[in-house]
Amino acid sequence: MSKKDNYMKTRILGRSGIEVSELGLGCMGLTFGYGPPANEADAIALIQKAYELGIIFFDSAEAYSQGANEAVLEKAVKSFRDKVVIATKFGFQNGDASKGVDSSPARIRAVAEASLKQLNVDVIDLFYQHRVDPSIPMEEVAGTVGDLIKEGKVRHFGLSEAGVERIRQAHAVQPVAVLQSEYSLWWREPEKEILPLMEELGIGFVPFSPLGKGFLTGTINEATEFDKNDFRNIVPRFSEKNRKSNQALVDLVKNIAVEKNATPAQISLAWLLAQKPWIVPIPGTTKMHRLQENAGAVAVELSKEDLSKIETAAAIIEIHGARYPQHLQERVGK
Repeated sequence: MSKKDNYMKTRILGRSGIEVSELGLGCMGLTFGYGPPANEADAIALIQKAYELGIIFFDSAEAYSQGANEAVLEKAVKSFRDKVVIATKFGFQNGDASKGVDSSPARIRAVAEASLKQLNVDVIDLFYQHRVDPSIPMEEVAGTVGDLIKEGKVRHFGLSEAGVERIRQAHAVQPVAVLQSEYSLWWREPEKEILPLMEELGIGFVPFSPLGKGFLTGTINEATEFDKNDFRNIVPRFSEKNRKSNQALVDLVKNIAVEKNATPAQISLAWLLAQKPWIVPIPGTTKMHRLQENAGAVAVELSKEDLSKIETAAAIIEIHGARYPQHLQERVGK
C-alpha cells in the first residue's frame, strides 16, 4: 500500500488563517443525536485521545444538549486549551433544535456569553450560525458577530448549511472564515455551487457527517436497528429499503479499501482530504477504536488514478432517499 507519513498534519481554513489538524473531531454524538449520551469519563477520555493522535480541532454547539456538550469538552481540553481550536454554534430557540431557529442579536449575544462560560474561555475561536434564520437579515447576524469580534469575545465567524446568497450577504459585512455543511461520497451537492464559492471567497470548508452518518463505514445494512433516540430513525436515506439500495456505494468504497489495505471509513475520509487543501472533515464517534481508525485516514494516499476510478464508479450509482426529513430539509441551503 502507498502510505503517507502517519503523522497528523495541519491545514489552513481558507484565507482566515485558522490553522487546524487535517481532521477534526465532531463532538455532537458524545451527548446528542445518536442515542443515549456517552458516559462523561469515556467522552473525556475520547477527546483527550484525539488530542494525543494530533487532532486539535473540536466542534461543539449550544444545541448539543443545551451546553452539556461544551461542558464535557471544557473538562477534556482543560490541560491543553491553548493548543486547540474550539468551534461552537448559536441559532436555535433556547438552544433547542426542536424549537426552531433564533438568530436575533440578543440571542446571539446570550449564547456567546453562555458558551464563554461553559467552555471556560475568554474568547470563542470559531462561532457558527448553526442554521440560517429567515426572519433575521443575514447582515444583522454578521454585524452582531462582527461586534463580538471587535469586543474580543469571538475570533472568527462561521456559517453552517447556508446557501450561496446568504454566504455572500454575510461575507460582505463580516468575512466568513468557515462554512460547515454536510459533504461526503454520498452527499455531493456542495460540489455544484458551494465549493466554487469557497474557492472564490477564500472560505474554509468543514464537512460534517463525512462518513454519511456512519453508513460509509460499511457497518450498517438493511438489518441494522438503531437506538430509539437515534436521529437516523427519521432520515429517509436510512429507511430499510434505502439502506439496501445504497449498499452499492458502500461496496465501491469497500473494494477500494481492500486494494489500499485500508478501511472504508479511511477511504471515505481520504477522498474528502484529496478534494481541496482547505477542506477539514470532522468525523464524530463515541468509540475509541473508531477514533483511531478515522485518524489513520491521514496516512492513506489516493493517487489520481484512484480518485478517477472512484469518480467513474460513483457516477453510475444512484443514491436513494433524502438526507433529511422534510421539516429539517427546510432549514438548509437558505
